[in-house]
Amino acid sequence: MTQLADVADMLTTVRHDSKLSQEEWARRAGVARTTVARMETLARNDMSVSVLVRLLEAAGYDLKFVPHGHGRTLEDILAEQRKENRIRP
Repeated sequence: MTQLADVADMLTTVRHDSKLSQEEWARRAGVARTTVARMETLARNDMSVSVLVRLLEAAGYDLKFVPHGHGRTLEDILAEQRKENRIRP
């Protein structure tokens, strides 16, 4: 993901996966529906990071930074290890 258009596409996917309308998502995040529409389409060719974080949180997602080319974070690995330890007899 290197362009804002990629982020806009991912926001649309997040909303669809969360089964939220633009209106409901906006309400949960405390922003206007037009803001959601603008973020999803890059109507003004910009994106507010604070609004991005609020939208992701409202859909049950976190924004994480990972090194390029790495799919899992340290948190992911630790969670997997904890899960494995609980399953072992």
